[in-house]
Amino acid sequence: MITPEFVKTMARYNAWQNESVYSAASKLDDAERKLDRGAFFGSIQETLSHLLWGDQIWMSRFAGTSKPVAGSIQDSRHMVPDWLGLCAERKAFDQVILDWSAEVSDDFLKGELSWFSGALNQDVSRRTAALVVHMFNHQTHHRGQVNTMITQAGQMLDDTDLFVLEERYKPS
Repeated sequence: MITPEFVKTMARYNAWQNESVYSAASKLDDAERKLDRGAFFGSIQETLSHLLWGDQIWMSRFAGTSKPVAGSIQDSRHMVPDWLGLCAERKAFDQVILDWSAEVSDDFLKGELSWFSGALNQDVSRRTAALVVHMFNHQTHHRGQVNTMITQAGQMLDDTDLFVLEERYKPS
């Protein structure tokens, strides 16, 4: 079982890593960010757009926030086509996740969530704690893809090791 403290830590890790990814990607020009590099969602920008979409869909289930404007997983890659708009939405939504994490309780994590899964095309129910872990794992998975693409484009990101979070990330 995960704890509310774990959720807070992972929310902070998410914000820190997104700052690093977006900072490095901002050093690339628009064409480099939009270049199809063979990742599942194609480009750096499309993968980051999908990642924001994923966070928004999970938070709509966890906290009742608005669902993302793109309806499907495949549409998610084009949800925010403007780079500066994507940067702004990401930063704002990371704060939503941080604020939510401060309110997560043991009772919430012990619960179960039911919803219609577009990925499975059926109604599903799962333990909430496992779904929260999934959201953070999904973030790490796609940021890893983006990290590789950004590195291949010649930029470097900050450290990604969770154990250095306390030394490296001070929320702005």
